[in-house]
Amino acid sequence: MNIAKSKIPLSIWAIGFASMLLNISTVMVFGVVALYLKQILGAGTGFIVMLEGFFEAMAFVMKLLSGLISDYLRRPKKVMVIGFAMVTIAKPIFALFATVPMVIIARLLDRLGNGMQSTPRDALVGDLAPDGTKGACFGLRQSMATAGSFVGGVLGIVAMTMTDQNIQQVFMWASIPAAVGFFLLLFFVKDPHEKEVTADKKPIRHPLHLKDLARLGKPYWLLMIVAMVFMSSRIGESMLVLHAIQSFGMDPSFAHGILILYNCTNSLFSYPVGMLSDRLGRYGFLALSFVILIVADAFLAFSSSLPLMLIGVALWGIQIGMSQDMFLCIIADQIPEDLRGTGIGFYYLINASGILLAGFIGGSLADKYDQFVTFMGSGAIALLALILLMILRPAIDSKNQEI
Repeated sequence: MNIAKSKIPLSIWAIGFASMLLNISTVMVFGVVALYLKQILGAGTGFIVMLEGFFEAMAFVMKLLSGLISDYLRRPKKVMVIGFAMVTIAKPIFALFATVPMVIIARLLDRLGNGMQSTPRDALVGDLAPDGTKGACFGLRQSMATAGSFVGGVLGIVAMTMTDQNIQQVFMWASIPAAVGFFLLLFFVKDPHEKEVTADKKPIRHPLHLKDLARLGKPYWLLMIVAMVFMSSRIGESMLVLHAIQSFGMDPSFAHGILILYNCTNSLFSYPVGMLSDRLGRYGFLALSFVILIVADAFLAFSSSLPLMLIGVALWGIQIGMSQDMFLCIIADQIPEDLRGTGIGFYYLINASGILLAGFIGGSLADKYDQFVTFMGSGAIALLALILLMILRPAIDSKNQEI
């Protein structure tokens, strides 16, 4: 473990800290934005769930575009900086405008900016990670980011308490860590591609061609099929918050507590699982994350008390950290280095389709039936993804195949 740590470049640590600050800001907003829309602005639960699915889908579309752009420009850091700026600007808009349209605009700007910075960030981690440490580097970045989400949840509770549940003031407080993270990224992250120039000192560009899709390889696209099905089981985390409040009477002041628990287990497991996958392989951990989601859905569906429901939330956090790390590591292992942003971007686009579908499925089931049916539907889709992974695993594992 200490050896792996010593091999992690300083820029990856800087990316991790910037991601942590960004997530502190994002969770402070996300933990109460659903409550803000429902209780203060009068939006319905089904509308909120579908809206969150749409926002997440748009974020994933932006992740594809930013991946293509960063591969073309060969300057992932510059694309990241623009995304961080968008997220930073969105926070004061939440605070200053108390109408549904403006909150929707701010939420969309926040998610688009988050999507824009995500793909070049992950591609840059893959570029900077020394051989044999990709799992550790991705796991560290994920752990630090989700640690920020944990801290953001704690600060969200503190802010809600100190402001007497003045959500607009909480939004303003959330602007501070986003701004600090932006400047940290700007001055402390080095882009290894910045020195790449042509003979006449012009920046190198990577032309985009349709043939690049074929170069990603058949194993990659089979993995994307599995990712699509799995992400279709991912109902929005806002459903977890609303479930705790509506079904178990949790005090709205502690809405951030759901995200604290979720992100705590995510952060605790991401780095060690990433390191273990460098030695033991990725696919077993990916399959295990699917199983954990199925078990989490069972706890969320059948729980008769808040403590049991919180076990499901904790398991939900574990599977997110594991599955995201393993998908990204497998992609970084398999695809050509010059297409890393493109490959990760298309992965996020596939996720967008799954997230959008999950939002409509979850919102429809919640409105027509109840939370029990919603979580059982999620578990059934996750089981389908697990079966599909087991069937396609020999073809996806490209160690003995050409890419």
